Amino acid sequence: MDITQFEHQYDHLARDVGAFKRAISNKLMYTVGKDPVSALPQDWLHAVSYAVRDHLVERWMKTTRAQYAQDVKRVYYLSMEFLIGRTFSNAILALELMPTIRQALSELDVNVDTDKLFDLEPDAALGNGGLGRLAACFLDSMATLGVPGFGYGIRYDYGMFRQMIVDGRQVEAPDYWLTKGNPWEFPRPEVQFRVRFGGQLEQHGETVRWVGTDDVLAMAYDTIIPGYGTEATNTLRLWSAKATEEMNLRAFNQGNYFGAVEGKNHSENVSRVLYPDDSTPSGRELRLRQEYFFVSASLQDLVRRYLRTHTGFDALPDKVSVHMNDTHPVLAIPELMRLLVDEHRVPWLKAWQLCQKVFSYTNHTLMHEALETWPVEMFARVLPRHLRIIFDINAHFLGDVSAQHGHQPELMRKLSLIDESGERRVRMAYLAVVASHSINGVSALHSELMKESIFADFAQLWPERFNNKTNGVTPRRWLAQANPGLATLLDQRLGRGWRRQLDQLEGLKHALDLPGFLGAVRKVKRQNKERLARLVLQQLGVDLNPDALFDVQVKRIHEYKRQLLNVLHVITRYQRILANPDAQWVPRVVVFAGKAASAYHQAKLIIKLINDVATTVNNDPRVGGRLKVVFIPNYSVSLAEVIIPAADLSEQISTAGTEASGTGNMKFALNGALTIGTLDGANVEMREQVGAENFFIFGNTTPQVAELRAQGYQPRMYYESNPELRATLDAIRNGVFSPSEPARFQAIFDTLVNWGDHYLLLADYADYIATQDRVDTLYRNADEWSRKAVLNIAGMGTFSSDRTIAEYAHDIWHSKPVLLPVSHAAG
Repeated sequence: MDITQFEHQYDHLARDVGAFKRAISNKLMYTVGKDPVSALPQDWLHAVSYAVRDHLVERWMKTTRAQYAQDVKRVYYLSMEFLIGRTFSNAILALELMPTIRQALSELDVNVDTDKLFDLEPDAALGNGGLGRLAACFLDSMATLGVPGFGYGIRYDYGMFRQMIVDGRQVEAPDYWLTKGNPWEFPRPEVQFRVRFGGQLEQHGETVRWVGTDDVLAMAYDTIIPGYGTEATNTLRLWSAKATEEMNLRAFNQGNYFGAVEGKNHSENVSRVLYPDDSTPSGRELRLRQEYFFVSASLQDLVRRYLRTHTGFDALPDKVSVHMNDTHPVLAIPELMRLLVDEHRVPWLKAWQLCQKVFSYTNHTLMHEALETWPVEMFARVLPRHLRIIFDINAHFLGDVSAQHGHQPELMRKLSLIDESGERRVRMAYLAVVASHSINGVSALHSELMKESIFADFAQLWPERFNNKTNGVTPRRWLAQANPGLATLLDQRLGRGWRRQLDQLEGLKHALDLPGFLGAVRKVKRQNKERLARLVLQQLGVDLNPDALFDVQVKRIHEYKRQLLNVLHVITRYQRILANPDAQWVPRVVVFAGKAASAYHQAKLIIKLINDVATTVNNDPRVGGRLKVVFIPNYSVSLAEVIIPAADLSEQISTAGTEASGTGNMKFALNGALTIGTLDGANVEMREQVGAENFFIFGNTTPQVAELRAQGYQPRMYYESNPELRATLDAIRNGVFSPSEPARFQAIFDTLVNWGDHYLLLADYADYIATQDRVDTLYRNADEWSRKAVLNIAGMGTFSSDRTIAEYAHDIWHSKPVLLPVSHAAG
């Protein structure tokens, strides 16, 4: 069904405001259980949500029936995170129902501003950063393209944490996003699976029995994922931990009521919080339990679904594709082996051959220290059966390598799934590579570096397994929804088809010289900046000038992402303004947002520095509004939807060779921001698409970074030879921004000057500052800046997650779209 048919089909919904009013009223009374007179805004939100959800359910049922009837190959996307944001707005976008809802609520005399009503929905606290947001974009695109599949993850009670800034420091508070219920999920108490931990193994001939386990139940909760421009939907199935009945009953029968409660809490902790603090052994073990919990339930579920329509497992690779989003779900590999060998008596070698045809793996990091490993001792205690299976896989794999390449002890050591140096550890990324028929990176640069560095030996063994799938973002969420002003402008110039065919943005190039077009683009950008300024004034009490250049860096706070380099520029700029107050400075607002992991001391210290610099700069009368710095707390999808459309300049400044891809860079450019960045991740491909002259590139390239390190990088040399850099770093060290505690940031100074500057900030500083000067020069020419902004938008067609998923479906999953009958209403 094309977009025209879809819009025609739902036209009658948009016109039938009366029917929607009745639906909302009925849901308020019979589902929420409230009278309109006493209904609170939250009650109205739930009533509208249930009414909208009803429109999705019919499509959901139709899609499910079609998938079974056509015996399609299903894709199971396993991810520890799904940063889906607000479900309501996504559903409204898919159904094109916003005008209807606004009119219906108006006629119902709901005494709440519609936008404020929708803002009451919390972001689903199911993820933290780019990994989880990518998974959410992928689910949207899979449904939109009709790729039949499930997303599988954990229904966390608490998100990572709610970030508050107290006296400039990050303070973590519980993020219990389910406080007021979630009308979008369907509890499935009939779908429960037993997940086992601990115990011991008993050998009976060729059979291994896993006995004496400590069990927990995984209960399913389903959320509909609607496609756009189609009736196809998919399902996000999340697992919540429940205590087993026998555990509760045993404790109660023994009169140990406190023990029953304690045992229940212990069992259910496994789905309690996203990313428990892994600075303690108990936190690390809980993380391991979480990973196994969700993959065990997911694999049991998909095997059950497969066996509903198939006898035996010969057809499994033709009907099932399991995709692992990074290493967190890699325990799915030994779990499928366990299910096939132990539960269904499939011979070991045949089960292993099936696994290698079913699994595929996306790598998201080039840093060895970020590749997940687990101590053998912990593994043996928590998952003894799976450790045995991994040992068997390793023996089989190394045996094959020896047979093909001869006995090479050093090669065996490098390839082994068990790291024997120091504490013995299971290498999860290596297990993923050995078991997967496809291993992909997420940008062209990353995929090449992946084959040359962390997986070099494997790439020599199996070059055909490695490939690239450059990331993308959904234009529905990140342009149509986040930036309605720009979306309207695009509709007027290009029609509405860009929402599904993002390469239609190329047509904007023909509008560059139309009278008034660049002015219209600037007007939309200013409106978005005014919206962000209102939010900052309300939350932080800082007054921003919408005519200033909005310079934005929003992402997880991590040393390799180099928020600290951005701060060095801010301080340099501040010192320049004080030294030359009469110059014609381009006013600039520098916006930061992002969370630091709770145990990551250096990242939290960087947050404190940002806020201390902001306090100093924003309150210095000598600056006169020419520079403002803000750190907006508790970064989220919904906050990103306000910040990103307001950005003039997008900071993508990671050390070359460290960022796998990035997707924030794509969202910013799609919304008309110019990028200042290194040749890292997807920046390389973005620059190719939008034109090098429309991109601010600086800094050492990946080969240059490697050469600097090989030569023995000396950061102090840069400090001593660059007076501006020295003055900037001295201001940090000497307490200019922390007069009450002058030594507060000594560790930051030492990290950069005395302790090696691992991410080469000082080596890139001078070029970064010079490039920022070029930014100022261009911003003074409003038309030329707007022209380049439009060319950035026009060049973003290839960075749609629809393109990415189409490549995954064709090249890796070999999955064809489900065919849905076109309803009579579609003409």
